[in-house]
Amino acid sequence: MADFSPAGRLEGVRSSRIRAVLDKARAMERAGRPVISFSVGEPDFDTPQPIKDGTCQALLANRTHYCSNRGVLELRQAVAGLMKSSSGLSYDPEEEILITTGGAEALHHALWAFVGPGDEVIILTPAFISYENVVRLCGARPVLVPCRPENGFQPDLDEVARHVTVRTRMIVVNNPCNPSGAVFPQELLAGLARLAERHNLLVLSDEIYNRLIYGGSAFCSMAGLPGMRERTLLVNGFSKTYAMTGWRVGYVSAPKELVSSMVKVHQYTTASGNTFVQEGLARGLADPATETAVRAMLQSFARRRELVVSGLQKISGLTFVRPQGAFYALVSTEGTGLSGEWFAADLLERCGVAVVPAGDFGPGLENFFRLSFAASESAIVRGLEKIRGFVESIARR
Repeated sequence: MADFSPAGRLEGVRSSRIRAVLDKARAMERAGRPVISFSVGEPDFDTPQPIKDGTCQALLANRTHYCSNRGVLELRQAVAGLMKSSSGLSYDPEEEILITTGGAEALHHALWAFVGPGDEVIILTPAFISYENVVRLCGARPVLVPCRPENGFQPDLDEVARHVTVRTRMIVVNNPCNPSGAVFPQELLAGLARLAERHNLLVLSDEIYNRLIYGGSAFCSMAGLPGMRERTLLVNGFSKTYAMTGWRVGYVSAPKELVSSMVKVHQYTTASGNTFVQEGLARGLADPATETAVRAMLQSFARRRELVVSGLQKISGLTFVRPQGAFYALVSTEGTGLSGEWFAADLLERCGVAVVPAGDFGPGLENFFRLSFAASESAIVRGLEKIRGFVESIARR
């Protein structure tokens, strides 16, 4: 067989360890072994009924043809309304919003449109693994700036500033943060904004968890800060808050000149998203029952977060920073003597509980794992009990 080497752009690009854990867990389940999964960030809820009904109606109405490259206008209008009501942000649905095939495609377009060979992109870690790898695919250099657990995984502005060079093109901010659960306060974001303005940098602000906030924390959008709308690529989507991971609908909002550049990338990747899904989603968002369902899910996530916090506090040998947002906890295994990778592998094999080793989320995280609490309350209780038993068995070795 001929040897076809991959393109050089794949050098340094890693496969997702999150997906590897998920694949292993599913293989175990197919073999008849039950698994409690805290691995992938996927809500266990069903999509709100009005969205499903609206999509069926759009499909039966034969809304199955191409839509605008920018997405169905009614959905862009609905997105503009959501941003106005949730963050006070105003975007023109005609020219300043692009609908994408999931938030992942929005991230891809934002990076491909504005960074390339020779550029540097600052990424605050712990970070979602796609950021670093898509930057590499663009031929640019990811510059990882650690946010340390002793600081609650909040960035040190002086350290971020030290990593800015003449090649720096963009800063990537994920707030609330996957995987740490950190929520960045307004004064910290304002410091990052001043840094971006001083060095004329773009900011890619991934705000897909913006409604998943707990314990009195407050969300602030980067684009809402003085001087930042003009340089912020605001990424969001429907997968997490609306339990729509399989529907693949995201969006990016920015000034029209920036969106026009991303549309060029979009035209030569997916061209446009699924028409009847977009129309159905727009119909569903107009139904008050959808917001009622979302609020019920958000309340459930808050209860689940409390179960995780109280459960982890009872496990001697594990330490963690209390999550303020999203639906993840980043847990240190240092007290067990195992690395995060060994801990996760043994826990899955011996106890049937799936968590994700955190080494791929950034430097200094080799002794951490990520636990997703996008699982049922009963699964969380049972899974944490299994984790406690596993840690106690390690102590007895």
